[in-house]
Amino acid sequence: MSGEYDDLKRRMDGAIAAFKHDLASLRTGRASSNLLDAVQVQAYGTTMPINQVANVTVPEPRMISVSVWDKSMVSAVDRAIREANLGFNPIVDGTNLRIPLPELNEQRRKELVKISHGYAENARVAVRHVRRDGMDFLKKAEKDGTISEDDHRKRSDQVQKLTDEMISTIDHLLSDKEAEIMQV
Repeated sequence: MSGEYDDLKRRMDGAIAAFKHDLASLRTGRASSNLLDAVQVQAYGTTMPINQVANVTVPEPRMISVSVWDKSMVSAVDRAIREANLGFNPIVDGTNLRIPLPELNEQRRKELVKISHGYAENARVAVRHVRRDGMDFLKKAEKDGTISEDDHRKRSDQVQKLTDEMISTIDHLLSDKEAEIMQV
């Protein structure tokens, strides 16, 4: 069971890592280079992430700077940022694009909190699916006679405890992100 437990923990950790990545992509009041991670640029006949054609930095708390490596790609990067529906209006300055981040209004903050709740629920569901897989494995092992009923109960309690810890971690991350979003 140790190998199975480690696998369950690894899969639950993966769900939390995906949740953290989703939260990082949400725009709060502060600039972050992660905000442009989802932007795909049409470049050299293919679609590629923005970080493969430009350097994304945060020189100021409310400004993102994108330094395009190839001068011919500036308009493609500008178009990709505008079409990503992130609400950004880049200012082209040679091979650099400056993206000022406006203040979030109250309505947008509430929308972002709602989106973050959706991400949290998806993460909780993923953790519960992993828990269900672990419980199914234990039931099958008991039915096959490879573990005793007492062992089944003890290991089920371990899986449930791990699940509770992971859900608690998700809730903690969510409350931190909510506070960050609602901070004016």
